[in-house]
Amino acid sequence: MTAKQVTSGMRFLPTGSALHKLSALLTLLLLIAAFSFTSPAFLSVNNGLTVLLQTSVIGILAIGMTMVIITGGIDLSVGSVLALAGVVAGLVIKAGVPVAPAMALGVLAGAACGLVNGIVISKMRITPFVATLGMMMIARGVALQLTGAAPISRLGEAFGLLGNGTFFRIVEMQPNGFPKVIFPGIPYPAVLLVLTALLGAYLLQKRQIGRHIFSVGSNEEAARLSGVNVDRTKIWAYTASGALAGLAGMVLMSRLVTVQPNEGVMYELDAIAASVIGGASLMGGVGSISGSMIGAFIIGVLRNGLNMAGTSAFIQQIIIGIVVIGAVYIDQIRNRN
Repeated sequence: MTAKQVTSGMRFLPTGSALHKLSALLTLLLLIAAFSFTSPAFLSVNNGLTVLLQTSVIGILAIGMTMVIITGGIDLSVGSVLALAGVVAGLVIKAGVPVAPAMALGVLAGAACGLVNGIVISKMRITPFVATLGMMMIARGVALQLTGAAPISRLGEAFGLLGNGTFFRIVEMQPNGFPKVIFPGIPYPAVLLVLTALLGAYLLQKRQIGRHIFSVGSNEEAARLSGVNVDRTKIWAYTASGALAGLAGMVLMSRLVTVQPNEGVMYELDAIAASVIGGASLMGGVGSISGSMIGAFIIGVLRNGLNMAGTSAFIQQIIIGIVVIGAVYIDQIRNRN
């Protein structure tokens, strides 16, 4: 069989399971309805914007994770890379570099970690689990070593703008001279999440790199025979995941207005959970950005609603863990069918 015949026989379907996405969307709507009964404040504008803000970091991580999972891989390093990117940006700002270029360097540091992951996986033939587990420890260790495990503070007001700024904030001065917030505004991180998700969906659905990612995850050997550069595709996916981890690090550290080298612990599991809940298959070849966004908001709504109901953080972890197991079980049933 020639490469041309293989190409003509392959069908690249850059979409996740429509049924799985629909069930995830219904789950999200049911959660919103349930929590709206437990707390009247759940459906308030302020709480809705809070959910958007809280979900933005996990959502950005989930976009990169989805691309990696579609290739048939996994990236356990994103939480540590997030912290390292923040440390790089913080140290560069302390050295006198303006905030915007420093944050760009932080994102590049994340991309560099992802690039190393991709090279180790594609060229050294080390399994993604082991390679990214190693990077998880390396990135966290470097972040702690560079800072002495101490936070980096006094980074200036401009550093907190990305994480705490808003669009369309409306404030009215009252007769007593005190301001009254009419509309708190749309958080910058939420807008950034939407733009990043749209870009990710465009790349996966409309560009050649997206077709290559799906083809590698569906059948790596068939993709190679059809002329797809499998190694380059994997390297691109892991580099994108690292860059998005760096971007998420900028958002999170900016929200805190300080750099915490211990931040991002377990974030990789939330990103994986969001992707799987949204329909991405751990076997590769199936997934979508829209599904992962639904998964991220399921986790965000669960956490927010349980917090408002007074549920302890430990119980929240148990519930989210059960949800993830259920999503993976559904994925296995789908693969068998």
